[in-house]
Amino acid sequence: MTHDGRRLLAQVVNKNRTSLADHRCHIARVSEGRAGRADSRLIDAIDSAGLRGRGGAGFPTAIKMRAVVENRKTPVVVVNGTEGEPVSVKDAVLMRLQPHLVLDGAAIAATAVGANEIHVCIERNNVAAIKSIELALLERAQCEPSSVVVHVHGTPPRYVAGEETALIHWLNGGDAKPTATPPRPFERGVGGRPTLVDNVETLAHVAQIVHNGPSWFRETGTQDEPGTALLTVGGAVAHGAVYEAPIGTPLAHILARAGTPSGVRAVLVGGYFGSWIAGDQLKTAALSNASLRPRGGGLGCGAVMVLPERCCGVVESTRVMRWMAMETAGQCGPCVNGLESIAATMSHIAMGSAQPEALQWLDRWALQVDGRGACKFPDGAMRFLRSALLAFGPDFLAHASGRVCADVEMPKVLPIPNVAPGWR
Repeated sequence: MTHDGRRLLAQVVNKNRTSLADHRCHIARVSEGRAGRADSRLIDAIDSAGLRGRGGAGFPTAIKMRAVVENRKTPVVVVNGTEGEPVSVKDAVLMRLQPHLVLDGAAIAATAVGANEIHVCIERNNVAAIKSIELALLERAQCEPSSVVVHVHGTPPRYVAGEETALIHWLNGGDAKPTATPPRPFERGVGGRPTLVDNVETLAHVAQIVHNGPSWFRETGTQDEPGTALLTVGGAVAHGAVYEAPIGTPLAHILARAGTPSGVRAVLVGGYFGSWIAGDQLKTAALSNASLRPRGGGLGCGAVMVLPERCCGVVESTRVMRWMAMETAGQCGPCVNGLESIAATMSHIAMGSAQPEALQWLDRWALQVDGRGACKFPDGAMRFLRSALLAFGPDFLAHASGRVCADVEMPKVLPIPNVAPGWR
């Protein structure tokens, strides 16, 4: 472990991509297994390390692997590098700078579950990451030929396209929209085969666990959430970048490293599926699910966005909700009608033209939409909404009463991408 706590990014020098030769100076190649035959020793090591997924919900990685193996068919591994979250670039940075660490993790996962096929999925607009992975595969084909077939795919730039059932549906020739479950991907996924879907950062950790051992992995982080996490830190900071820190690190420490100004209205943790943390709670919050879930959020994609005191939380939250309403896959009423109504009402509140009952409507709709969607997209939107109402409560009351703050005309902080047409 380096002096600054880095592990995944420890070998990156001058922000240059790590070659296979340089990578092998630090991480040895793991022998391939046989298709259809799982290697329980690898899964046991990942289990002992306590690795949890770094893409969203933080589900234990070993449990996912064992669920795939129990189906007793030759499985498939899907590397999820879609990263549709607008405020997250940590997966893109990892693929661009450490492609062999990601591919090692994918190869180990394939050996662990007995897969003979790997699909690497990257948002098609992320050209740098795609080129880096493709170049890494060429290096490996020349120096380390493998019997496991690896495919690289450019996925549609839509927010829900990275949800695992949406990704499987797209790989099987359909639209990149979530599908009804069951079956889950571990039961029937790509080509009808049991499929392991893991985020690129998760797989990079897999490679280091197998090389360095579970005890090494547990040397940092917390007992229940060991290891480090990659964090995209942005917004009103002097040094916006991707940082790596032990899970459980106080949020205030990361904000200090990034050069956060003294006046902070709130911090959004976990991206647009995450939650706002008001400025008066920043000193007690830590970067772990154990710390963030009692506050209504979670580590999620690891994004940390700082909103300065001069900016309006009502306006910023409204912009995000309008974008969410446009990103719906259009497969259920709670998402199509609910998010549209919520976004429209928030817009009226932000502009000071809302009806007197507007805030009551938002509270009621949040309860009606939550847990009733065809996928988890509306649930994430409601989590974001509730955190905004809590963090910016007095501001929402003022706006709803027609007292619009001067901050409405201030420059906006949160990036809102254009919504891409189509789902293929």
